[in-house]
Amino acid sequence: MLLMKRCLPVRTLLVLLFVQSCQAQGPNSGVQKSVARLENYLNMAGGQNASDFRPMNQRERNALYFRSLVNPWGLGKAAMSAGLDQWNNKPEEWRQGWGAYGKRFANIEGQYVTQKTVTHLLSSALHEDNRYFGSGKHQFWPRVGYAVSATFLARSDEGKLSPSISQLSGVAAGAFAARLWLPSSQSSPSDAAISMGVTMAANAATSVFKEFLPDLLRHSRTKKPPAGAPPARH
Repeated sequence: MLLMKRCLPVRTLLVLLFVQSCQAQGPNSGVQKSVARLENYLNMAGGQNASDFRPMNQRERNALYFRSLVNPWGLGKAAMSAGLDQWNNKPEEWRQGWGAYGKRFANIEGQYVTQKTVTHLLSSALHEDNRYFGSGKHQFWPRVGYAVSATFLARSDEGKLSPSISQLSGVAAGAFAARLWLPSSQSSPSDAAISMGVTMAANAATSVFKEFLPDLLRHSRTKKPPAGAPPARH
């Protein structure tokens, strides 16, 4: 369960810290660019709902892919995850030190880039759209159910949902490709299969987080007037 413990808490911690910074800095602090980068990192469709779906052209797909590779949120997550692996000495063959930390960081980035690249190539060829669109629902459990199912589905150019071959293949590619450079303690096919399953489970939990993230961001932009301030006049 190491991957689950690493991926989801690190993502959640990064986002919650960002939401807190929005609350502290206020609406005029120039955080819109950071919000856009966060949505790119989480593969969200700019806070849009499913009813707002519009298919991307290839130029838009390419731009989204290249932005995801250099996204500072992704780099920050990889740096923090590598730090946790360093703390837990995983894999133990890499030992400690800056060189070992570099290997752990490169391992995480290598899996990330492989997954993103395979997903991008296949989704372009198959015209699958793996962006997350909000449900537009209002009740809690229907939103949770929609978010979990969306982890395994993609939209066609017509907006029809079907199993996401590109997303599942990308996760598998990242998990199995990493066995080429990981040491023997984590290089077996069963290790890759476990990694793939845990990654999909973490992605499902993250999808639930994506569903409710726009609510958190809207709440963070609502500044309370300072104590003693006169009420706003309408």
